[in-house]
Amino acid sequence: MKKTTSLITLLSGLALSSLALATPAQAAAAQSATPELTQAPAQKAKAAPVYKAKTPKLNKAQIDQLLAAPEQLVIIDLRRPDELTSIGGFAVYLSIQSNHLEQSLAFIPKDRKIVTVSNHAGRAGRGADLLASKGFNVVGAIGAKDYEAEGGRLARVLPPPAKPGTEKKATTTAATHPVAVKSAD
Repeated sequence: MKKTTSLITLLSGLALSSLALATPAQAAAAQSATPELTQAPAQKAKAAPVYKAKTPKLNKAQIDQLLAAPEQLVIIDLRRPDELTSIGGFAVYLSIQSNHLEQSLAFIPKDRKIVTVSNHAGRAGRGADLLASKGFNVVGAIGAKDYEAEGGRLARVLPPPAKPGTEKKATTTAATHPVAVKSAD
């Protein structure tokens, strides 16, 4: 094992030193051709989780077709508010965090087609399966990031600016660092 590690270190060093002598275009081409030698293991992209739900995972074309008849559709976004503001979502949706879905069934209409949403459809698939088991007309699940990667446009929701005078300074934390606290109004 030690010889293999030394060989990889040596090859990596040779690859990096040859990049220093190359033109910028040659260096970029060499790095893309041998990423395993020039990138640390932590920098490699994570594999997308495998979709395990029974409910179909929808693609952009299928969602766009469903969005053409909005009077027949309810989109249920199962993500946290911070995910919605940082990533974006569909223009109109019912926001129910995944851990509150079962307690919120009474607020979901049964006379419409339902699509559930999460970032990459993992939570959306689990939520869709739960809704289907309770008799809802679930047509599928989608990941907002997947939809956007396929060319779909997401609406960005920005939190409203703080009203003047609504932020109060807390005395201090245990480490004596001041903390801004919003009033509860």
